[in-house]
Amino acid sequence: MPSKFQRRSSPQAPGGLGVGASSVSSTPSNQPRKRVKRCCRNFVTFMCTQVGVGALIVLYAICGAFAFMNIEREYVDKTAAHVLELRQNCSQLLWYITEEHNLIDKRMWVNETNAVLREYQAQIAGIIKNGYVGRSPEQIWSFPAALMFCLSVITMIGYGNMVPRTPWGKGFTVIYATFGIPLYILYFLNMGRVLARSFKFLYRSMHDCTQERNFDTRLDALENGSLGALTLRKKIIVPSTACLWVIIFYVLTGTIMFANWEKWSFLNSFYFCMTSLCKIGFGDFVPGASLTTAADVDAATHKLQEDIAADPNELSELQSIADQHSKLAINFVYMLLGMGLVAMCRNLMREEVHVKLKEMKEDAKLCVEDTRLRFVGCCGDPRDVYENDYY
Repeated sequence: MPSKFQRRSSPQAPGGLGVGASSVSSTPSNQPRKRVKRCCRNFVTFMCTQVGVGALIVLYAICGAFAFMNIEREYVDKTAAHVLELRQNCSQLLWYITEEHNLIDKRMWVNETNAVLREYQAQIAGIIKNGYVGRSPEQIWSFPAALMFCLSVITMIGYGNMVPRTPWGKGFTVIYATFGIPLYILYFLNMGRVLARSFKFLYRSMHDCTQERNFDTRLDALENGSLGALTLRKKIIVPSTACLWVIIFYVLTGTIMFANWEKWSFLNSFYFCMTSLCKIGFGDFVPGASLTTAADVDAATHKLQEDIAADPNELSELQSIADQHSKLAINFVYMLLGMGLVAMCRNLMREEVHVKLKEMKEDAKLCVEDTRLRFVGCCGDPRDVYENDYY
């Protein structure tokens, strides 16, 4: 009986009720926190994989493109007005010279006209050297062009055809490169490792298929019980010539692609692919530099809205604009994959060089040992002379 009363009174105690409630309520409250930690752990694990690093670098380039577009389009370019003023002054001076020396003194007219044109040419050359391209910031910083600019920054190619003009743009470029270059190096190493393993597996499979298999030897090994001879497999190294053929095929593919899309010659396309994959990046040939920008698209769309009779050529032009931008996205993927192939060839060639150096070291040891034995066989061992003198 007392036990029953104790059992009944124990739930009524406020202390016991508080402890039980806290122990029960603490468990559900920790569940969301554990889920968040688990999700963060899984996200970090995925981002450290090859797919995660590739997706992260693409997302980083897209975000950087939108950021540069918003920053650099705020730049007020006064160069166009200055160029227009120079052109008007030049034409006015030419008119004054024509009025003064018209058909009276031809030599004086030619000399003064040449002097004015030389001065105008020098002024225009200086303005172009400072970065004037005859387009507004809205036309220059389109999304495809900004995307290629971000790619040139994080891959350290640096084409130089587009540069930030605003102070905020220059500062953001420094910050963007600070975080983007290590991310690209991580992508370079991971992608090179994955592609090297895949290509090595493919090469070994093709090598095994082309080799003649001696089934009699295997049957004898099975009968004798020497399974170790079967499990022993010779290490196959991918030759450097195979890596070179892969790079040449990839460069030729890019040559044909850029020649058709950018209307370049095959020599210029091959030149661009080689300088880009080697990270030289002169900037004289950049894909997307001749694309129709968003400002041109808006102007063509506004013209079509005002004109009732829409021109089919205008509509086809808009369609070609969309196709060009999709092609530039493919160019972006081509450059990233090309950098991965360069990393793959680097890893495979490094492995072959390591094996060759090891073989050369063993050959050198054998050569030295053979030379020593020949010398001992011809001249005798010097230690025998000392032993005879001692005895």
